[in-house]
Amino acid sequence: MIWPSQIATIRSGPAYGRGRRRIASTMLNTAVAAPIPSASVRMATIAKPGFLLHVRIAYRLSRPRSDSMYGILPHMRVAALFDIHGNLPALEAVLEDLRDVRVDRVVVGGDLLPGPMARETLILLLNLDVPVEWIYGNGEVAVLERMAGSESAKVPEQYRPAIAWTAEQVRDHEQLIRTWPMTVRLEIDGLGSALFCHATPRNEDEAFTRLTPEDRLLPVFDGVDAAVVVCGHTHMQFDRAIGRTRVVNAGSIGMPFGEPGADWLLLGPDVQLKHTIYDLNAAAERIRKTTFPWPNDFAEQYLLHPPSEKAMLEAFTRASF
Repeated sequence: MIWPSQIATIRSGPAYGRGRRRIASTMLNTAVAAPIPSASVRMATIAKPGFLLHVRIAYRLSRPRSDSMYGILPHMRVAALFDIHGNLPALEAVLEDLRDVRVDRVVVGGDLLPGPMARETLILLLNLDVPVEWIYGNGEVAVLERMAGSESAKVPEQYRPAIAWTAEQVRDHEQLIRTWPMTVRLEIDGLGSALFCHATPRNEDEAFTRLTPEDRLLPVFDGVDAAVVVCGHTHMQFDRAIGRTRVVNAGSIGMPFGEPGADWLLLGPDVQLKHTIYDLNAAAERIRKTTFPWPNDFAEQYLLHPPSEKAMLEAFTRASF
């Protein structure tokens, strides 16, 4: 998640790496087991007593089930869903679009949290009928730090109530969230090796756009052994080359900058930048009825009247790398 008041202070460099390692250490503390396969996480969580009491419907993505779904990669098609931010109506609309598409796996690319319907959004994703890969973003880092009794210094004061509220909403899923890795690698037909990360392969909090000069990004991507890197974080889609690596930003499902709606990716055999249109007014009303600390502001600023891509590109280009 990009905190609007911090855009002008985003920087890269050695200090970023040190901060990342410290936060990652906080997330994956010694009380947490190593990550386990996503399908196992999903089934184990669903099997908890009483869990299904919170679920009204398990989404099916209208594809034949087969052993290949859980078998050895490569996958024919992968849906990349990034920066959902607890916007359940937007996610529901994207899943409706996915009913008509044969996908073998879904990647949730970080910053599922925080947001106004965070718990419901997480439960819906846990009940998909295809395997789900999870990675954490800076939003999850902030929420987990709050659960551990501290506040992230990177979160501006005005956004901390939203972090605290979200932490309470998903507290019973804390151990699951702590198993999410920073990156996931998949072999995708037609694309080859794809590395999924929230922001960059080395850091969940670095920001760059399609306008960031390539020479500033080469040190980040030169050592990456993947044909494609899929990222998010800045809430703006792009598809560009950095050195020999194709880098694709999935955009944001829950808080896109630019055209209202929901942005996501369909991968395999090529890359498709997708945009889903849904009933924004109805979605805004649902969000306003939540107990989120600032539901009206979220509905107005991120659903109905999001910042323009031009304005955000200018801000990020000045601030990144």
